[in-house]
Amino acid sequence: MKPLRLLAAVLATTLLCAAEEPAPGFIRVDEDDNAARLQTGITRYEKDGVTVDLIGAVHIADKKYYETLSKRFEGYESLLYEMIGGEKFNAAREAAAAPNLPAEKPAEPEAPAAEDAPAEEEEKKDMSGLHQIYGMVARFLALTGQTDHIDYTKKNFVHADLTHDEFEAMQKERGESLLGFAMKNAKQQQAGAKQPDMAKLMTAMLAGNSNLVKLQLIHTLGQGDDQIGAFAGESVIITDRNIRAIEVTNREIAAGKKKLAIFYGAAHFPDMEKRLLEKGFKRTTHEWITAWDIPKPQPAPAPEKEAA
Repeated sequence: MKPLRLLAAVLATTLLCAAEEPAPGFIRVDEDDNAARLQTGITRYEKDGVTVDLIGAVHIADKKYYETLSKRFEGYESLLYEMIGGEKFNAAREAAAAPNLPAEKPAEPEAPAAEDAPAEEEEKKDMSGLHQIYGMVARFLALTGQTDHIDYTKKNFVHADLTHDEFEAMQKERGESLLGFAMKNAKQQQAGAKQPDMAKLMTAMLAGNSNLVKLQLIHTLGQGDDQIGAFAGESVIITDRNIRAIEVTNREIAAGKKKLAIFYGAAHFPDMEKRLLEKGFKRTTHEWITAWDIPKPQPAPAPEKEAA
């Protein structure tokens, strides 16, 4: 597989986790002669006075996108977020709220069995590789990272994802890996999904022109329904994490919360929407917000004719 084709596929999987787009959709590309915009949806569901907003996440984007989201997040009683291992933010918040209490000595982790060590080490490499991809691509595309501009220690933020240990154990049980999903998505794209113009992509990359690179990648990231093949069926990365998110949603509602949001990657939302509808929620509103706003090169104005 050509390296640039693999790069586009890995980006589509790891940065956006795009998936099938039931109307009105959870991710799209809005384009005109002046600019192309990668946009994520905010879709509201209501039942018995409770509202739940599904807010699509893009892991690297324009700084303005995260500023807009951060302001919006303040209006929710509970903002449920995805992040494998994100329970660390809950612990940091609790520690900050009780600074005078003596810290408990953390339990010593059990050493993994010898036969488990290679698999666990490989999974750590998967997670480390993804973080490196995010940072590298964010810098190259003149974008910014999600965790750099969203404060996950805010009082209303609630971790609604698997812990590292849970995720690793479930992936091992299913025989999955994150990078394996990226490779599967790459093969799916070879089967007919829209591809970047590789010559233009290479030219833009060699020139270091981040906007031209983004213009070549944006349709791969935004073509949601062509990505679904990589995520079909039961999986830890989608199904099991969605189950956890809905469990936490149920818990927050039972605790009396009325205005909630779930901030997750767009790939999770077709299944998550189905689960909300099965619980009796009704879709009521939908809007788009721009994650990438990419100006297009404009033709130079024609020279004025000299007066005779």
